[in-house]
Amino acid sequence: MSPSNPRRQLSRTLRQGGALARVAVTAARNPDLRRGLVAQVSGGLLGGETAGGGPAAASDAVAGGVVVPAPAGVADFPRHVHAQAGCGAGPADVASYVRDLGQVAQWLTIHSTWRGEGPGVIEEGDRFAQQILLMEIPAEARWTVARVDETGFELRGTGPMGITLGLWCTVAASASGSVVRLDAGLDGAPVRGPVGSTAVRSVEKALVASLELLTSQVSGSAPARLRVSADPVLHVASGRFLDPWTPVIVGVGQVVQREPDASQDPVALSADALRAALVDSGASVDLLALADAVYAVPSASWTYADQALLVADAVGARPDETVQSSPYGGDGGQLVINDAAELVAGGRAQVVLVSGAEAGSTLAWAQKNDVTLPWARQDESVVPSRVIGLDRRPNNEAETAVGLGAPIYTYALMESAVRARLGRTPAEHTSAVARLWAGFSEIASRNPFAWSPTRQGAERIATVAPDNRAVSSPYTKLMCANLQVDLAAGSIVTSVAAAEAAGVPQERWVFVHAGASAYDEWFVSERADLSRSPAIAALGAAALDHAGVGIDDVAHIDLYACFPSAVEIGADALGLPIDDPARPLTVTGGLTFAGGPGNNYGSHAIASMVPVLRADPGARGLCTSLGWYATKHALGLYSATPPERTYAHLRPVVEQPPKRPVVTSYDGETVVEAFTVPFDRSGAAEAGILSLLTPSGTRVLVRTVDPTVVGALEDGDLLGARVLVAGESVTVLGSGSYELPAPPRSPVRRSLEGAVLVVTLDRPEVRNAVDARTAEALESAIDDAEADPRVRAIVLTGAGDTFCAGMDLKAAARGELPLTAGRGPLGLTGRPSVKPLVVAVEGSALAGGCELALAADLVVAASDAVFGIPEVKRGLAAAAGGVLRLRERLPRNVAMEMALLGEPMSAVRLAELGLVNRVTSPGAALDVALELAQAIAANAPLSVAVGKRIVDESPGWPADEAFDRQTELASPVILSDDAREGVEAFGARRPPVWSGR
Repeated sequence: MSPSNPRRQLSRTLRQGGALARVAVTAARNPDLRRGLVAQVSGGLLGGETAGGGPAAASDAVAGGVVVPAPAGVADFPRHVHAQAGCGAGPADVASYVRDLGQVAQWLTIHSTWRGEGPGVIEEGDRFAQQILLMEIPAEARWTVARVDETGFELRGTGPMGITLGLWCTVAASASGSVVRLDAGLDGAPVRGPVGSTAVRSVEKALVASLELLTSQVSGSAPARLRVSADPVLHVASGRFLDPWTPVIVGVGQVVQREPDASQDPVALSADALRAALVDSGASVDLLALADAVYAVPSASWTYADQALLVADAVGARPDETVQSSPYGGDGGQLVINDAAELVAGGRAQVVLVSGAEAGSTLAWAQKNDVTLPWARQDESVVPSRVIGLDRRPNNEAETAVGLGAPIYTYALMESAVRARLGRTPAEHTSAVARLWAGFSEIASRNPFAWSPTRQGAERIATVAPDNRAVSSPYTKLMCANLQVDLAAGSIVTSVAAAEAAGVPQERWVFVHAGASAYDEWFVSERADLSRSPAIAALGAAALDHAGVGIDDVAHIDLYACFPSAVEIGADALGLPIDDPARPLTVTGGLTFAGGPGNNYGSHAIASMVPVLRADPGARGLCTSLGWYATKHALGLYSATPPERTYAHLRPVVEQPPKRPVVTSYDGETVVEAFTVPFDRSGAAEAGILSLLTPSGTRVLVRTVDPTVVGALEDGDLLGARVLVAGESVTVLGSGSYELPAPPRSPVRRSLEGAVLVVTLDRPEVRNAVDARTAEALESAIDDAEADPRVRAIVLTGAGDTFCAGMDLKAAARGELPLTAGRGPLGLTGRPSVKPLVVAVEGSALAGGCELALAADLVVAASDAVFGIPEVKRGLAAAAGGVLRLRERLPRNVAMEMALLGEPMSAVRLAELGLVNRVTSPGAALDVALELAQAIAANAPLSVAVGKRIVDESPGWPADEAFDRQTELASPVILSDDAREGVEAFGARRPPVWSGR
């Protein structure tokens, strides 16, 4: 396979405005790109802003000694940039090509879409409107053709905020073909002001990138792109006009390969699925070759460095970017669709390919028969443009210690917790699960792409037999995902404008109404309730609310079905009945019967849902995907009827109950919450794995081989029984349904007050000292706040009469250090919040408490509050940012006093020195902090974010670069939708409505 096109890769880097260092690094890793870059530079690719805002010279020498004069009219503009390059095509061919502005989408990188009908071959006096990209911000330009002839063209126009524009293309003959020069001029108040240099630099980069594409297009070596109108698209069936960027799935394809084939690796299978999707779309053009982006769900059966790049090459695509979901996790199948739809809805792609495949059956065959597979291996330097989703180690030490490292054992343990919640006996529950799975098998029998389409009845599924062995109670083999499959699925996602341009019949369209993704408590053993998923509940509520419907309005469902407990937990979270024959919970048959293709089952669910919705165009469909142990979740809502609201990939805050501490050693009485018995391949019980709850709500995980206990787990029902644990010894004290203790209170509380999240350290009994559990909870609260678009500011406070006493020294002595993987010390100070953070201090903020306050953007304190870093009195150091930030915020000698003496200083004194923003009466700090946060939240979010960045980052800027750097950050805000809204709202004397764009 060939590497990605070097010219296209260079153009993409330039278009995205990366620094020259990024280009150099990319070139260093890619020999073809390096050679292409050197060739272009040595061949005369020149550009630059004119000194003092005017032409640096009347002309520039280029390759072959040709002199191309600066066009007349550029002197009219105080800001003028240009670029030029040699081209192998003759001047007549180049001039003819550029005069056809219908081709401009193929080469002019500032072009986004046309407003109204786009021009074709231009003539002098023509007028048209175009959406262009200034600093990657969409803006409307209205052009008039001032000149067009055999040497090129001149356009004059107006842009946003009073900007005037000029664009010239000049073509001259050279010994090797021709030379092309592009010039751009800008004027107007924003350009003359601080935004000017940044805007001009972005245009200059665009001219260089445009020349790269133009010369490639004329020579026929550039990737093709669709010519797409920016006009609203009429959806005939509904009679509605749709935003042209509305995302839609236009084609789906699936492949099932029942016989091993060493020539068909997961990439080849993915390519076949995408070719089937192209046929399914009914498009009149090759959408695969026109892809702007290619996504891949990574194969578990064969690892590639950049699977999407190989798939793109196989189908003839030359995408701007390749994207992959995280290496492990079944949430990927839905997550990539969510992200692809977001890419389209945001105007960053017109055509996106999504695929995934597994060849586990062929791999098993090859290993059994000692066959070496000739499948692709990429250089380790090859990486996707982006990787989406989260991956961490799936198990904590306690889970690993008792043998919960494989999904089968964990989901079986969760199954018993589901049974306890439903109040069933073991026989009743096994019968219900078998009936559920028999229904899935019935649907798989009608699925032409199912791996195991043979219908299995409930009795057969529940009964242990030589070909249906017990795996881990209550699961038999026919209740488990089947991973040894050769399956592939592919989808084509486009904008509705691209679908129209590609000739896709509208009856093939299925709209992505909403996507959502979130995580449950990462480690299963730390969840409050093993039988429920707050994350799925949050995703369902968010997606349904966005679409303006309820779950009863969704006719077709596919819940991720690796094991029965996954379906039961998902159905409970979404409010779905488990046994409604009119609305089964799968459209494929699930991972046992349709097949469990590694990470990629979700892609098959979507590919199966699309034809169902085409056949029922007024209905809605919902698909879920999950990874690890119902840990990582993604959800999508679909319909052949257009959505009422613009698509959004939602990332809601999940209201998690307090998590449980977990141990593997305990002495005392407990209650059995859940259990499972793993079996070896001969059918003998290996051990009993129990999840027990202490009176305080701590979870104890135990693995026992005591035959008495294992026998009681196999033959009886110990759910709710009292059990005495002494080291590794387990004694059953009595059966019965004892109430399960609640988890310990969370050390951190959250409440959403409008657009402000209030986070409260809630350990007043230890003056809100921070232990490991508190630090993790604080980090989680800040992470969720940053991910939630509803939250625009955060307030951090403490319960009781103390803000925070710092690190919990007793917990630290036990090895429970308050250090998190993401935000470092205390769960915050190593990487403070990006969103504005206000602290409300009552009482004392000492040691780590002071360091938490110093990590904030604004400090509100009661008049009797004190701050200090007394670590020197205990042989420690304020290494969570205390000394560092005190020196930044206070005069040197005052910082020295606090650091060397370790004595507290009053809030009143620190307010005089500028560290505390507001001093309140005792007990009022939170109210005042909330008022400040709400005032921040009422302002334009882009302006707030940029202002915060400049304040935080500017102290480290070199003096000769500082002004330019702040301009680069501020310029996009000045040209944003919010800037226009702010001016219009002020003029209309109404409150502004911010969009964050």
